[in-house]
Amino acid sequence: MTLDWWTLVIIVGMAAMTVVTRAFFFLFDRPWNLPRWAHRGLVYAPGAALAAVVAPEIITTHGYLINPLMDARIYATVAGVAWYLWRRGIFGTIVCGMAVYLPLHVGLGI
Repeated sequence: MTLDWWTLVIIVGMAAMTVVTRAFFFLFDRPWNLPRWAHRGLVYAPGAALAAVVAPEIITTHGYLINPLMDARIYATVAGVAWYLWRRGIFGTIVCGMAVYLPLHVGLGI
């Protein structure tokens, strides 16, 4: 297998970028703090990341919007959100959503 120079440059560059980004916080001797606006923004980051991952899985199939009345995911989502608002428990939310999803999806085929 031959390795051309351009591929070697790319591999070395990616390795250097990985080392720099992972060691960035260890490169300085003095501690530093994030600005206040960054702290406020990081409060919303986990919820935003979760919504960005979960929402497309709920409302699309193969890149197309679903028919909400004929998809069990919508009913399971509504049930799970209702459980969460009522009890504020993550495990119960998952169980409730799956208890609605499985019979509709497997049993009725929607």
